[in-house]
Amino acid sequence: MKKKVKMFGAVSMLAGMLVLAGCGNEQGSGDSVDADPDKKQYTIGVTQIVEHTSLDAAFTGFKKALEENGFEEGENVTYDVQNAQNDQSNSQTIANKLVSDGVDLIFANSTPSAQHVLNATKEIPIVFTSVTDPVGAELVEAFDKPGENITGTTDTHPEALSKTINFMTNEAGAKKVGLIYNSGEQNSVVQAKEVGKMVKDNGAEVVEASVSTSAEVKQAAESLVGRVDAIYVPTDNTVVSALESVIGVANDKDIPLFVGELDSMKRGAVAASGFSYEELGYETGLMAVEILKGEKEPSEINVEYPKSFKLMINKKAAEEQGLEVKDEWSELGEFYEGE
Repeated sequence: MKKKVKMFGAVSMLAGMLVLAGCGNEQGSGDSVDADPDKKQYTIGVTQIVEHTSLDAAFTGFKKALEENGFEEGENVTYDVQNAQNDQSNSQTIANKLVSDGVDLIFANSTPSAQHVLNATKEIPIVFTSVTDPVGAELVEAFDKPGENITGTTDTHPEALSKTINFMTNEAGAKKVGLIYNSGEQNSVVQAKEVGKMVKDNGAEVVEASVSTSAEVKQAAESLVGRVDAIYVPTDNTVVSALESVIGVANDKDIPLFVGELDSMKRGAVAASGFSYEELGYETGLMAVEILKGEKEPSEINVEYPKSFKLMINKKAAEEQGLEVKDEWSELGEFYEGE
């Protein structure tokens, strides 16, 4: 971007030159990146499909990683944060705008957000998180074969889902499991198939209730009353953004609710096997640091799983949803007592 500076006399000209020197040169996405973050002003585009606890925590972790490595908001980094409010059209518009603005890097927080920015640019570096199946979403060819301008982290640990399903069917005794998800979210469709297979392998049955907007979530939960003896909500952006409506039905009708991540468990579900989204965002931020410092290209950074996971059981939620808490469950996971 060219800057027009009006000069008044030699003193003004000298002052203007000093100001420009102090700010550094602005670079577009096609320029090389200075390895010293103090010598450049960076703009990082942030696109998030919807506002909810886990995605927000991931962004917090992302910023923390950058700040600890010399990229400080208000000093040498500006974040252009955009939320699509769970509207796919908005998400694509946001992606196009960030690319048009020539940001230095894009942090895509969710599967649709990542898909839309990749559709908009093959040049600006993209790091994603909160993506369930990066390969199935056609973001990367394989975990060890990221794209030319894209890499990131997945929010699915290979063993986490099975741990939750086993607890729900074997320990909580669920024989019919209600599954609420948005059939239009690619990450949710992948999870729904996995949940269905695991539940069936454990001798139980899945009853699906699909939604397309958050306004439909409560009705979907109510439709399962009398038909199931437990409800499972995956890491579905649409449903999680309206999770309190599902929790309300679960509490009123004594239906144990299980979820796909720890933040939702803390809001009022019986159990989840997961990890800290803030830590996941932090891992993603470290990838961004390498890219911004010019140490690596996105194509040189493998997609990563969460570093660790654990099963957590919410005693209060279990009691409110009519499930007797057993002391021996402490051998299977950690009891959540609240914060």
